[in-house]
Amino acid sequence: MNNFSDIVAYVRVVEAHSFVAAAQTLGMSPSAISKAVSRLEERLGARLLNRTTRSLSLTDVGAAFYERCREALSQLDHAESEVSESRGIPRGRLRVDVPVSLGRRIIVPALPRFIAQYPEISVQMSMNDRVIDLVQEGIDAALRVGHLSDSSLIARRIGQLRGVTCASPEFIERHGLPRDPTELKPEHCLQMFKPGNNQVREWMYKKGDVELTLTPAGRLSFSDPESAVAAAVSGAGFVRSLDFTVEAQIAAGLLQPVLEDWNDGAYWPVSVVYPQHRQPTAKIRAFIDFVSGLFPQTDAPGLAAASRAPSANGAASRTESRGQPAAQPIP
Repeated sequence: MNNFSDIVAYVRVVEAHSFVAAAQTLGMSPSAISKAVSRLEERLGARLLNRTTRSLSLTDVGAAFYERCREALSQLDHAESEVSESRGIPRGRLRVDVPVSLGRRIIVPALPRFIAQYPEISVQMSMNDRVIDLVQEGIDAALRVGHLSDSSLIARRIGQLRGVTCASPEFIERHGLPRDPTELKPEHCLQMFKPGNNQVREWMYKKGDVELTLTPAGRLSFSDPESAVAAAVSGAGFVRSLDFTVEAQIAAGLLQPVLEDWNDGAYWPVSVVYPQHRQPTAKIRAFIDFVSGLFPQTDAPGLAAASRAPSANGAASRTESRGQPAAQPIP
């Protein structure tokens, strides 16, 4: 098949929605990618992509051809992984998907160590604050934060994150330090909404047997936790986010945590999920073992601990279960 590389270029263009992004993924120039797709179209005698200066879209023929090619490349990748698996060597291209803030703050800075540890693995990472179809997108594994509902995915708990409520010291000085959640005024609380449905995320608190829920009603609303944290630093109000998004600002004195004694059970599990039909290959197991070391493992009140027992290679293995978050579950 002398047009294999052209097919790979075409599939990557469709997945990246861009010649430039596909070129970066494949280590080629955008013009080389464009020529590869043009050669493929000429060879097939059919237009696969509608090109404008601002966007790309699939033709009907192109969409059908993409699905066949994507599946074929996935099968080839899986076959290669099976051979590597028989040798016990993690290798091949690993496609992973992670939430945006989690990826930027925790996963991406650690990737150089990962590829140094596993020199035969290459990583293609997408970052989304929406739940994607792993099979449809051709993703090997994804990181998810939050409690998972049953699905066709296998989930492995790798750690946990803690929810934190905070505001700038200046804002607290102006409006007072809340002693319990009932003293938080909703209009002083920055909203965060779920991408896709614009649903505002509620803030949940627990102290002993008492549970309280607050619906923020601040005039600023964000889908991105880092933007909400930046607004809080600027004195816009209280923000509730996961600890890794605010720890630097708290350490620098830019934000002050509040209501810490109301955080019983305010822990969100972090899991790696992968399609049920796909056995965890050596490269996926390597990724799971590596990212497990990036998150706190201490069991928290109100959070069922994942089972941990020594595995054959001495690493901690964790309970596997079926699950997928119903929505991106950042608190």
